[in-house]
Amino acid sequence: MCKYSQTPLFPNISNKGFLSDYYNKCDISIDLSLGFDETDLAKHDEEDYVEMKEQMYQDKLASLKRQLQQLQEGTLQEYQKRLKKLDQQYKERIRNAELFLQLETEQVERNYIKEKKAAVKEFEDKKIELKENLIAELEEKKKMIESEKLTMELTGDSMEVKPIMTRKLRRRPNDPVPIPDKRRKPLNYLLTDEQIMEDLRTLNKLKSPKRPASPSSPEHLPATPAESPAQRFEARIEDGKLYYDKRWYHKSQAIYLESKENTKISCVISSVGANEIWVRKTSDSTKMRIYLGQLQRGAFVIRRRSAA
Repeated sequence: MCKYSQTPLFPNISNKGFLSDYYNKCDISIDLSLGFDETDLAKHDEEDYVEMKEQMYQDKLASLKRQLQQLQEGTLQEYQKRLKKLDQQYKERIRNAELFLQLETEQVERNYIKEKKAAVKEFEDKKIELKENLIAELEEKKKMIESEKLTMELTGDSMEVKPIMTRKLRRRPNDPVPIPDKRRKPLNYLLTDEQIMEDLRTLNKLKSPKRPASPSSPEHLPATPAESPAQRFEARIEDGKLYYDKRWYHKSQAIYLESKENTKISCVISSVGANEIWVRKTSDSTKMRIYLGQLQRGAFVIRRRSAA
């Protein structure tokens, strides 16, 4: 009897041996059919796996295509997230650049104001110095003109008088030949230092007649440089320094300035030019220009003094 049926397949056969053989064969055939079913199942599972892999591939490909489309449209979530981060970095950088620009602008503005104030101050100082120099120069020229005028008055020179214009008539045959008018040559009022010194020596000789001098007379006393106009001093300028009376003087050096009027002024050498020096009085800070010729002929005498 087969295990799949409760009734015998061949009821009329009673031989047990035959039935036994028959059942054995039936079991073998059933086992073979079961083996074929398992092979088909494995093959079917493999096909399902391949189909599943293909489906997964298609799903991933579709997902990537969908993300690419969203990226092109700008709606992809990852793209928007990273774009937002980049935008924050951009805004932060722009803000820092604007702060740096503002800082640099303020710094440049401060430097401009500082330089402008310095330029204005320097201009005002230069203007005051120029005015003082011109005033001192004009005062010096005025003194020179007054000195020349005094010298001409003392020597008896007079200004040239222009002749009166007269009508010229025709000379008659018996009239004598007119004598030509002898005119004096025009005076040269711009005298050199040597000419001025020579005139002063002549005046001193004319004003003081020779007479026997006693030992107690002033002629036997040593004369000071301011009292002896004939005395000459060595004075020259080299390399921005003044060489006077065997000593060197430089800019910003404290000195005493003595004149013929026996005045003694405390000064400071402010500058050394080519043929003159400028000194500044310590009392009122006014400036004076002293020429080398004045130092050489003793019109002014320079003495050293302590800076303190």
